[in-house]
Amino acid sequence: MKRYELTFGLFLLLLFTSLSYSAKAAVKLPRLVSKGMVLQRDVPLKIWGWADPSEKVKVEFLGQSYATKADREGNWTVALPPIPAGGPYTMNVNELELTDILVGDVWLSSGQSNMELPVRRVMDSYADEIKRVDNDNIRLFRSSSRKEPEMPQNDYPDGAWLPATQPNIGEFSAVSWFFANDLYQKYQVPIGIISTAIGGSPAEAWLSQDNVEAYLDAWKADKAHSDSIRAKMKAEEPEKLAYNWNVEVNKNDPGAGKWSKADVDVSGWPQISLPGYWSDKGVELRNGSIWFCKEFELADSLAAQEAVLRLGRIIDADSAFVNGVFVGNITYQYPPRIYAVPQGVLKAGKNKLMVRVFSQGWRGGFVEEKPYELRVGSQVIDLTGDWNYHVGASLNPPVVPGAPGFMPGGLYNSLVAPALNFGLKGVIWFQGESNTGRGKEYEQLFKTMIQDWRVHFAQPELPFLFAQLANLGLPQKRPVESGWAEVRDAQRRSLELPNTGMAVTFDIGEWNDIHPLNKKEVGRRLFLEAERVAYSDSPVVSSGPLYESMKVEDGSIVLQFKSVGAGLYSNSLLNGFQVAGEDGRFVWANAVVLSKNTVKVWSRSVSNPRAVRYAWEDNPADANLRNKKGLPASPFTTEHN
Repeated sequence: MKRYELTFGLFLLLLFTSLSYSAKAAVKLPRLVSKGMVLQRDVPLKIWGWADPSEKVKVEFLGQSYATKADREGNWTVALPPIPAGGPYTMNVNELELTDILVGDVWLSSGQSNMELPVRRVMDSYADEIKRVDNDNIRLFRSSSRKEPEMPQNDYPDGAWLPATQPNIGEFSAVSWFFANDLYQKYQVPIGIISTAIGGSPAEAWLSQDNVEAYLDAWKADKAHSDSIRAKMKAEEPEKLAYNWNVEVNKNDPGAGKWSKADVDVSGWPQISLPGYWSDKGVELRNGSIWFCKEFELADSLAAQEAVLRLGRIIDADSAFVNGVFVGNITYQYPPRIYAVPQGVLKAGKNKLMVRVFSQGWRGGFVEEKPYELRVGSQVIDLTGDWNYHVGASLNPPVVPGAPGFMPGGLYNSLVAPALNFGLKGVIWFQGESNTGRGKEYEQLFKTMIQDWRVHFAQPELPFLFAQLANLGLPQKRPVESGWAEVRDAQRRSLELPNTGMAVTFDIGEWNDIHPLNKKEVGRRLFLEAERVAYSDSPVVSSGPLYESMKVEDGSIVLQFKSVGAGLYSNSLLNGFQVAGEDGRFVWANAVVLSKNTVKVWSRSVSNPRAVRYAWEDNPADANLRNKKGLPASPFTTEHN
């Protein structure tokens, strides 16, 4: 009898536990609707989720109760009235309790790597400022998803709302952080950032299924071609697909596991001056590994202290050793090399820095005009100049077909679609590098994407702010065609859409880095556009001069600009203008400010001018037209207007 009672009691316990668990698990919320979230102020809101069909759902918030029932598919939505900025608040959804909710302004941050680039990557430029960050009123939601599903997703696979505090700030998008901080300092309302940017992504990856067809066919053809080649290689030469290039380099490198040690003798190694590309300095190595050694002296007072080693940027991958101690490595070319040297590694007298570099299929080297130094306390030891070097192994990687690029619509499906029910103040966007070479197509593509998002977010006037491409590469001596300038001009023309704003950035990039570190100024210029577009602050001069119209007068062209504020800055000679005649060939031109908003452009070699270009280079370093607020004019061409 006792055994039966225990069994029956256990059954009741399991039944009660199951029912309790079922009740608690009956309602599921999307990851955006969670503890610490920021809701958009002053607009009708949606709280949504999933439950068993016909399950009753009750949402309690700010003393009000809202009831609904899940539909046949298990979806439910509750509408909340507009709520002013404030918090923290608590929301209950059935048995679920969401705490620490703020109400303020929510911005979706997207694009490619210059928007994705985290604060930790710019610490070298803003270390003191970032170390003081502690603001619970600015919060970030970021999912790790990089998938490209064929259908729109209804939720993120992971992610949580994180406050801008020291444990988290390093992972904030740098542009988003500086933008959000400027907003908070002025408007004093909570700011939420939904960060979705993915490095290398083209604009078509962010289109919805409604507009993706024109790009999807070409992508499918590329994928089919790549898949067929891979299938053939797998059948005929399977070892090529399984080939591990790094392992093979190590097998053939006599220094692997040896030359990183402190006692290696480099006195017989040849010398090379760094920074620079080694192919420019007579070293014949295209693919493989190469070792570099720099010896330096330290005073007794600096010995045994901790230090910071800065090795600029190295192409492609590197590992660094100080006195035989491994201090860090980076596996691809773009991040700055900033390695901590622990206390006790450095010594009085001679010290040895060894850097092993891997290069695949491009010119390897130490990028010029970057910091190469060791900082010990207040002392800075310059590491440029002569280094010893030794080629480790020269080995070509196998030739295998590259995978097709991002699937059109794929990133919209995984990173935008899950946020469509969430109220937004606006969007900030930094992208275009992956669409260079297709600038003429980009104008319509970008406009379509903006309108596409507005439709799907059900916000036809959603503010959309974007940064133009920054400068890159060496300035040109003669006028040339420029894929980057074409994209910039397409971005400028996208301002024809209402409620858009553009931050010009060609003057704040770095010629030798596709990921320039001055993200604070990018954020500030986007903030200036937000003041005008999203907050309707007036009067606001939110951008530099924008080309408006032209007319031909007496062998010259007179240009008219808008967004000049108090006027065009006129206390310097104007550079960066080109003019073309009937033959369409552009030459450098003279230019002068005529009035508050007009510029005259001419060239003695062009008697009958027909078109003008401005800042039409990948890196228009000399272009200097700006307004009196100091904001630079956008690059433009008068062609096709």
